[in-house]
Amino acid sequence: MAEQVHSLGELRDNPLRAFNQTEARAANAVLKEIAGQEPVVAEMLKDGGVLKEFLAAALSLSPYLRESLSIRPAMLARYLSAPVEQLLAQCVEAARQSWEPRSDGSMPTEAEVMTALRNAKREVSVLLALADLARLHDARQTTRWLTRLADVAVAASIDHLLVTAHHAGKLTLNDPARPSEGSGLIVLGMGKHGAEELNYSSDIDLVVFYDPESGILPDPLEASELYGRMMRRMIRMLQERTGDGYVFRTDLRLRPDPGSTPLAVSVEAALVYYEGRGQNWERAAYIKARPIAGDLQAGTDFLRQLVPFVFRKYLDYAAIADIHSIKRQIHAHKGHGAIAVKGHDVKLGRGGIREIEFFVQTQQLIAGGRMPPLRARRTEDALSALADAQWIRPEIAMELTEAYWFLRDVEHRIQMVRDEQSHRLPEGEAELKRIAFMMGFADTKAFGDRLEEILRTVEKRYARLFEQETKLSAADGNLVFTGQNDDPETLKTLERMGFERPADMSRVIRTWHYGRYRATQSVEARERLTELMPELLMAFGKSKRADEALLRFDGFLKALPAGIQLFSLLGNNPNLLSLVVTVMSAAPRLADIIAARPHVFDGMLDPGLMAQMPTRDYLQERLTTFLGGARHYEDLLDRLRIFASEQRFLIGIRLLTGSISGIQAGHAFTDLADLIIAKALEGVRSEIRQAHGDFPGGRIAVIGMGKLASFELTAGSDVDIILLYDYDDGALESDGDKPLDSLRYFTRITQRLIAALSAPTAEGIVFEVDLRLRPSGNKGPVATRINSFRKYQEEEAWTWEHMALTRARLICGDDSLMREADDVIASILNRPRERDRIAADVAEMRALIEQEKPPRDQWDLKLIPGGLIDIEFLAQFARLMNGRASSLTAEERQLTGTGRSLMLYAQDMISRDDLDLCLQALAVYTELSQIIRLCVGSEFDPKDAPAGLIERLSTAVDAPNLKLVEADLKRLSKGVRSVFQSTTRRRPPGS
Repeated sequence: MAEQVHSLGELRDNPLRAFNQTEARAANAVLKEIAGQEPVVAEMLKDGGVLKEFLAAALSLSPYLRESLSIRPAMLARYLSAPVEQLLAQCVEAARQSWEPRSDGSMPTEAEVMTALRNAKREVSVLLALADLARLHDARQTTRWLTRLADVAVAASIDHLLVTAHHAGKLTLNDPARPSEGSGLIVLGMGKHGAEELNYSSDIDLVVFYDPESGILPDPLEASELYGRMMRRMIRMLQERTGDGYVFRTDLRLRPDPGSTPLAVSVEAALVYYEGRGQNWERAAYIKARPIAGDLQAGTDFLRQLVPFVFRKYLDYAAIADIHSIKRQIHAHKGHGAIAVKGHDVKLGRGGIREIEFFVQTQQLIAGGRMPPLRARRTEDALSALADAQWIRPEIAMELTEAYWFLRDVEHRIQMVRDEQSHRLPEGEAELKRIAFMMGFADTKAFGDRLEEILRTVEKRYARLFEQETKLSAADGNLVFTGQNDDPETLKTLERMGFERPADMSRVIRTWHYGRYRATQSVEARERLTELMPELLMAFGKSKRADEALLRFDGFLKALPAGIQLFSLLGNNPNLLSLVVTVMSAAPRLADIIAARPHVFDGMLDPGLMAQMPTRDYLQERLTTFLGGARHYEDLLDRLRIFASEQRFLIGIRLLTGSISGIQAGHAFTDLADLIIAKALEGVRSEIRQAHGDFPGGRIAVIGMGKLASFELTAGSDVDIILLYDYDDGALESDGDKPLDSLRYFTRITQRLIAALSAPTAEGIVFEVDLRLRPSGNKGPVATRINSFRKYQEEEAWTWEHMALTRARLICGDDSLMREADDVIASILNRPRERDRIAADVAEMRALIEQEKPPRDQWDLKLIPGGLIDIEFLAQFARLMNGRASSLTAEERQLTGTGRSLMLYAQDMISRDDLDLCLQALAVYTELSQIIRLCVGSEFDPKDAPAGLIERLSTAVDAPNLKLVEADLKRLSKGVRSVFQSTTRRRPPGS
């Protein structure tokens, strides 16, 4: 019904019950008094019915409404004559225009503006309360209209003060008719104001900044004093109680360092503060910040500059615990107590509004840097975004959204009673009945049951966000690591958990608690570790070799520069513990990466990590978002390094856990490399352009070679590239301030690109870059002009260079040159060749490699006879000899993976059974090689390998143990070597 009714006069149902007979008589007396002055009200009372019953009930429940209508009876008459939304819009518009010149050109006084704002506030408050109680509005609409009123009240005050200062000669506005535009004066609404969720009797939190160089001040050095006085007047205009009441209590204490800064802070000082000293609670506060008055464009620009502070490119995980500590401080200061109904604080108490807000804001801080949709200001929108991003289940978002608005309804009714900024339910049964009736419940029991249900739901969801896994209870045994000697009961507990050498493990753990590592030197870090210890040990105890995993974790801690971030992360995200155990028990190389760069853990908080395939589109979207905040070239390079290391790590985690195969990992590592190289080239070209201008007709193309070209990169691969260029023949030099000739211009681009990818910085390197496959190898220039590349390949290149060219793939650059280079490569590869000569060259090259680089052992899967090189040479030989190549499309020519090349080109040379054998071997070698390179690097010795790695290698190829894996490798390598030898053997004449 409420959806069809737009005004109080159309009310069809009365959702309220009168508080009691005494209050009902008082309410009816007020209505009769109003009727004596307002005929429309008298007519309504005469008709009786639903509306009369509703008004009598509402005024009996809210002394504030009764008093307000008694003082201003005309308000009720207006409320009965027009739609609620229309009346509200008129009040808000009147408030916004209250500062504007009168028809005669004179300006209203400050007192007149204050009166207009207070009249609007009273009108809106009473009308919203009646509309809310009548169910014409829900809490969403109520909070939105309250926020709109606050916005216009602040904006009108600011405009009035700016115009007054303009007329007094203290500043010169760009346009007195639009005082705030271009003023550089920024007013941000914070908290519920910024989120457009103000409560019924809310105060408003504002932060004010100014730009002293905005051009409106005669002396920018006086800006702080001028704007400080202005803000004190604004506070007086809004919150001073007069005969007309007040507008909003106004708080400016959320500004930077409020104890030592003026009421208005310069933009530059604010940015310096937030960059160097900003606190985690301030980051959380700025999630909801919104420009609400003053120079709105400047406010938007300021918030844009704060994005890297609020939503970091990688998260300091101690922030999560820090935010939780804020909640604990609120509990200690305000009193938290158990869930109850009487006397419960619906905002700060257990299961209250603040827990829903913290539930949302914590996860926004965790993931907002990488997922812009999570940066929503409004609580309901943020819950929906968290569900869409799979950070929470949709049913949790629905539960908390329903709970949020129910609790906001309760909060509003507490405040509607006497217009008090309170969030606490009454202690007594009689007053609690008042709130129950205002909520539409039949009695306090029904209301209390529903409220308790809501509070427990919120408490459960909030607790699970911050809780650790079920702790080891006293019944499960001791875990004591203080003192010099082992605690006998602790040793029994460790043995029961699965540790084979409990005394040794206890000694190691005591080392952590003594603070002998940098990671455990601080008291806070050791406290976090102590809290985490039961879950940590239970997780390690479940691994196959618990002692080995724990010792590797000990080595990891020893190398860690600080531990509080990691311990906070694991403590707040216990599901990651099993993943950490997997890394420590199977992948020491990944453990080293975590120790060196703990921020790689950031992406592991993404709940969809294992479900999301790291496709090119997936990586492209995240890279674009991550680079969006880069402010200069060096920042771009640092972000590329951070992104590359993190995403390589995350691809590796997927491979380690079996979420993706070795072939899929190779494709993902390669897609990542493609995107990084392309972005690095863009940045380099932009830098060169700024210094040296463009080269007339200049074009660039980057060719990927080797595993980069064939989508077979591993976690530790370097990248082989060739940089081609071209330009207008008549051009002699670039057109910038510092012109360069063509050789130096394109050489400098190449050198910068190599440095961008491989020069070490504080964030590490992106890739080692190899240019040895360019024409003339290391003796030739680092960049090659396209005509020189064509000439070299046609006239000078050896067979092995054409073999390498079979895996060439255009990565990035100018489209026209990429197409031209692709045509050159295709024309070279499609030339007719003498089979026996090429076969002899291939066999000779394989023999040379075997002689100069013999395999270390049977696990050297690349170099063993019948290993990866044999299969790659077969694919390259087949490509060079395939007569059907000229009929392939450009798209098909780009399918340069070894397995794809075998399928496309080798069927005329190798029998179907032999081809299947090679493809099977390639899949096994790829799977094992990818895992080995990920976990331990290039060398693998089963005798020294971590237990978890041996188990992972066995499961990767569906073998019960490593011995059967080794037997299968022998079978496959023997078969591949036989195929290689028979294929490259000289054919008898006439065959």
